[in-house]
Amino acid sequence: MKLVKNIRNTAINVLLSEADAIKKLTDFINEDFEKTVEAILKIKGRVVVTGIGKSAIIGSKIVATLNSTGTPAVFMHAADAIHGDLGMIQKDDIVICLSKSGNTPEIKVLVPLIKRTGCQMIALVGNTESFLAKEADFILNATVEKEACPNNLAPTTSTTATLAIGDALAVCLLEMKNFSSSDFALYHPGGSLGKRLYLRVGDIFPHNSRPVIKENAGIKEVIFEISSKRLGATAVVNKNEELIGIVTDGDIRRMLDKFGTIEGISAIDIMSPNPKTIESEEYAVNALNIMQENNITQLVVVNGRKVEGFIHLHDLLKEGLV
Repeated sequence: MKLVKNIRNTAINVLLSEADAIKKLTDFINEDFEKTVEAILKIKGRVVVTGIGKSAIIGSKIVATLNSTGTPAVFMHAADAIHGDLGMIQKDDIVICLSKSGNTPEIKVLVPLIKRTGCQMIALVGNTESFLAKEADFILNATVEKEACPNNLAPTTSTTATLAIGDALAVCLLEMKNFSSSDFALYHPGGSLGKRLYLRVGDIFPHNSRPVIKENAGIKEVIFEISSKRLGATAVVNKNEELIGIVTDGDIRRMLDKFGTIEGISAIDIMSPNPKTIESEEYAVNALNIMQENNITQLVVVNGRKVEGFIHLHDLLKEGLV
C-alpha cells in the first residue's frame, strides 16, 4: 500500500511540476514571440524546424501541428543537416532551432550554416544566454527551473515547455490566418475527426431505403413498409406528400397494448406527429447530436416538408462518428 502511495505521489508531483513550469512560460510571451508570428506570416516558403536528441522529437511534433493548422513546415534533424540535409532549406524559408542548452556541438556547427542561407532563424531555447540565443533573430524562451526527474537530468519539464511554446505558436498562426473548421477538414480528411468536419447527411442517407406511407394506410401496410425497408420506422405523409408524422416499431408495440383490435386503425391513429428531421446539407455529426439529445435512433431527411429518406444511428456507427 505504501508503494502505491509513493507511485501516486510521484506522478502527481511530476504533473504539478510540469503544470507550474508551463504557467511560468506566460512571462516569456513577449515582443520576440509576436515578431516570430509576424515573420512566419510573411514568408513565402516553409517553417523548417530543427533540433537534436529529445528536441528533435519535440520538433517533429511541432511540425505536425503547424502542418495540420495551415502553416507549411518540415523537420530537419540537426545531425543530418550538417551531413547534407541542409539543402532542404530554401531562401524563402524560416528556421526554428530547438535546444535546451543552446550550446551543443551540433548546434554550434549548424547555426553558422543556417545563417549563410540568409533565412531568419528563431531560437526556441531553454537558455537565453546561450550561443544559439545570441545568434538568433528572435528568441522563444522555454526556460524551466528544473526537470521533473528527481536527478534533474532526464528531459521532462523542459520538453513539455518546448512543446507548449510550439502549440502556442501554431494556434497564434491559426488565428491570424482565420483558419476555420472547414479549412481544418481539408487537412484531416481521414478518420472520425475528419468525418465530423466534412461528412454530410446527404453523403449517407441515399444508401438507405425510403419508407413512406400515406396517413390513411392500414396497419398491415404500415407493418409491411417498416419490415421491408428495415429501418425500424416509416414516415407518414398527407395527401400533398408532406411529412406529418412517423411510425416506429415502438409505436406498433404500443398500439397492440392500447387497442383490442387492429381493424379500422390507420397510420394517422398511431403515428408520432412532428418527428425530428434534418436536411441533407447538414453535417452528419449534427444528426448524431440530435439523436443523442432526443434518445432516438433515426431522423427523417427532408427538403422543406418533403421526405427524402432516413438516416439511422447505425449509419453513423459505420462511419465511425459514434
